[in-house]
Amino acid sequence: MRIALGLEYDGSDFCGWQSQAGGGAVQDALEAALSMVADAPTRVVCAGRTDAGVHALAQVVHFDTDAVRPDTAWVRGVNAHLPASVAVRWAQPVASEFHARFSARGRRYRYLLLNRAERPGLMARRVGWFHRPLDAHVMAAAADLLLGEHDFSAFRSAECQARSPVKTLRRADVTRHGDLLVFDFEASAFLHHMVRNLVGTLVYAGKGARPPEWVGEILEGRDRARAAPTFSACGLYFAGVDYDPVWQLGVDAGDTAMILPGTDL
Repeated sequence: MRIALGLEYDGSDFCGWQSQAGGGAVQDALEAALSMVADAPTRVVCAGRTDAGVHALAQVVHFDTDAVRPDTAWVRGVNAHLPASVAVRWAQPVASEFHARFSARGRRYRYLLLNRAERPGLMARRVGWFHRPLDAHVMAAAADLLLGEHDFSAFRSAECQARSPVKTLRRADVTRHGDLLVFDFEASAFLHHMVRNLVGTLVYAGKGARPPEWVGEILEGRDRARAAPTFSACGLYFAGVDYDPVWQLGVDAGDTAMILPGTDL
């Protein structure tokens, strides 16, 4: 039987999603908890890997098991064996052809950037931070230049293992909520560090160091060395996955529920 799970996690204390020989990854924690409930070793496949310090609002995984359990066991039972910073939100059986990664039609990321003179305290490790004033309107105009199908080599890390740097960016929004800037990106797929590199480059435009058109020039130039440095992992959230309705996932895999107290985010 193949089971799909939706989960959320705070990535602050993990070395990333992908399993490591010495443990310490979100995948390690989830597989250990699932194995306890299934009473057998269990491996999972995720929709999108996250780096150290990166969080998830709506990660989707699948696993295969011979264990017959009610859906609640894959939620409450697994949560009982997980660290407090990881929680399964939902579980349901899916067709054996479903694949959390390869069945995905699109992925979403959100970046939260605290824009004030003082560093974060309450939101430390949950937001990025930039101390100088940023113009959200300028950043939004620059972000519009990134939409569509492009070669995103200028925003790709040297360690990226993607076969092609060409991706289709369907959404690139920048909005301000008080001291908080919210970046929302949606694409067919993302390159390694792509969102954090996009945010860093948009910040350059937002602080007035470059005009919005410069972001488009960086994109066309395909030269990583010309773009801004990679921004902090703290504010990045894997925000959801889009699947074809044929898979009949019973819970919205793109749910971006409230994640910060006192905001509408």
